[in-house]
Amino acid sequence: AVVNAGCGQVDIFAVTEATQPTVTQPTATQPTATQPAATQPIATQPIATQPTASPTTVEPLTPTAPTSDDVDASPVATAEPPSSSPTVAPTVDAAPSTPPTPAAPTCPSPAMDPGDTSVTLQVGEVTRSYVLHIPDTYDGTTPVPMIVDFHGIGESGWDQLSASPYPPVTDPQAVVMAFPDGLMGPLGSAWNVGPCCVEDVDDLAFAKALVDHVQQTACIDVDRVYAVGVLTGGGMAYHLACHAADVFAAVAPAAFDLLEETSPDCTPSRPITVMAFRGTEDTRVPYEGGASAVVPGMPVTFLGAERSAQHWAVINACADTPSAEDRNGCIRYPDCSMGVEVILCTDHGGREQPGAADIAWPVLERHAIER
Repeated sequence: AVVNAGCGQVDIFAVTEATQPTVTQPTATQPTATQPAATQPIATQPIATQPTASPTTVEPLTPTAPTSDDVDASPVATAEPPSSSPTVAPTVDAAPSTPPTPAAPTCPSPAMDPGDTSVTLQVGEVTRSYVLHIPDTYDGTTPVPMIVDFHGIGESGWDQLSASPYPPVTDPQAVVMAFPDGLMGPLGSAWNVGPCCVEDVDDLAFAKALVDHVQQTACIDVDRVYAVGVLTGGGMAYHLACHAADVFAAVAPAAFDLLEETSPDCTPSRPITVMAFRGTEDTRVPYEGGASAVVPGMPVTFLGAERSAQHWAVINACADTPSAEDRNGCIRYPDCSMGVEVILCTDHGGREQPGAADIAWPVLERHAIER
């Protein structure tokens, strides 16, 4: 936020008094009436103001005589002050008060105890659940980042907590994590990412409600909330990047790609960092992309790993050509809008791994939503 402080306007009025004496008409029963001296209006001249030393301090200026730079070129009426009449002192408008510095975020009290807890919340008419992970380093006195980690098809929040590579990397920084539970689809618990993989479920609303729910009990930095996930959980992370960039600062999906069916509707509200992890030997989500009928009755067409990265580079207005692979198998598209990043990390010979948290977290944590 930018604090604007304006200078007060200085208006000077010189009042002259006529030289004729005051006429007093005494009466026997009424107090003496005094005729007020006639006054002659004087044209006012604005005094040029000078910038203050800092944007938060306003100092009234000592009035000075206007110069040729301070006035219009048109003639200005002047008056000579009388020798015997006092001059009314110049008045200075009160400067507007400086807006107060925003108060530091108030953390919920009492602070949550470390540990892993099953939590439920109501989203519309549906009861949803997630596992809340509070690391031992959390003390509840300072806002901390938050990661929402989505499981793959047929799994649960508890399963994802057990398999996630993120807690060992992020716990030392007191990062709070949430592991949501998907609802039942044709192949078990899953996420609604458009044409797949569970019907009539608003998982977008659930993800937003979950973040808000955690913020009511834990001290969360609202500008540093991230989404990660594997397989359809990675698809959910992509879905949030497309449709909830006002809540999630960056995403790191693994073992999933954008879909031909929904990529045209991927229009995030701002540029957003996307870091994807893919294995070239993934049997469920082919690295090269193509049609998939893994979920019965819900066919999809994957863009493929490289085309998905290219699509995000276009969305984020990055340069056309990515870098060469680094030692971690990662390519990066440079010069993206607003400093965001588009990165694809390929595990040659790998399958549907959940991604490398030690590579992803340093990227995610350097991005925050600018409000």
